[in-house]
Amino acid sequence: MKTLKKALVLALALTMLVTVAFSATACGEKKSYTIGISQLVTHDALDAATEGFKQAVKDELGEENVTFLYQNAAGDTAVCTTIANDFVSKNVDLIMANATAALQAAAASTTTIPILGTSITEYGVALNIENFTGTVGGNISGTSDLAPLSEQAQMMIDLFPNAKTVGMLYCSAEPNSAYQVKVVREYLEGKGLTVNDYAFADSNDIATIVEKAANDCDLIYIPTDNTAASCTETINNICLPKKVPVFAGEEGICKGCGTFTLSISYYEIGYKTGKMAADILKNGADISTMAIEYDPNPVKKYNKSICEALGVTVPEGYTAIE
Repeated sequence: MKTLKKALVLALALTMLVTVAFSATACGEKKSYTIGISQLVTHDALDAATEGFKQAVKDELGEENVTFLYQNAAGDTAVCTTIANDFVSKNVDLIMANATAALQAAAASTTTIPILGTSITEYGVALNIENFTGTVGGNISGTSDLAPLSEQAQMMIDLFPNAKTVGMLYCSAEPNSAYQVKVVREYLEGKGLTVNDYAFADSNDIATIVEKAANDCDLIYIPTDNTAASCTETINNICLPKKVPVFAGEEGICKGCGTFTLSISYYEIGYKTGKMAADILKNGADISTMAIEYDPNPVKKYNKSICEALGVTVPEGYTAIE
């Protein structure tokens, strides 16, 4: 009798285990996940977004349950395509694309693997979506690094009231940079300032373009531009001796060559992206309905050493960049 009872208990336990395993499989749950991270280039802002993403994923899924396949394209958009195709061939569970070129390559490589972008200024521009309403649809969503551009433009007027000519310095290969420049230019011109564009093709011609901008302009504006962010030393070595202040679209550029910025936190948007990834992988959230998310709390910051070198007075309400 005891043997029969023991057998029944064992059979019941096995049935429960099979049921739980079947339910987990049916719901799409996994104990471990592989995430491909494609980052366009190394610089402070993108690095912070990647770190925030990884930390959120580990917080939500458990560090032991996730494997990150990290690849950096070193600023080469063609390499972004190679990276994306590699992730698809490995059938990763999700792709995180850090910067516009990485997102574009990932989007072209798969329509089934979930793709989350970060450090993307405007998804409509990046993905050529007309009348973009905030949700990409399909297998793509993510976070944006767009700061309030009109507020940035007004800050330039308030901080540098004597500036009459402003140079827009950006990479012509980055469509989101052109988008930011257009918005800021229209605002400044509406206030009576003269605005000139100084677009460079890549890092090879940036010194020549910066030299011309610094000679022609009272003030230079750089949007959230990845190529410029990787060349801040070159920009600073030209602009600082000429006493031409640079207003930056984000903290990383400001730290390298700028005076002031109204910057979002790249770590925070990366963290938001990581939480979105966990929601998709663990909870089965539908990425096609997930709206693009933003950092709602941009911060006014300044570069102490450059402001001191230029004799620029820092008003109250600004935080020094560490």
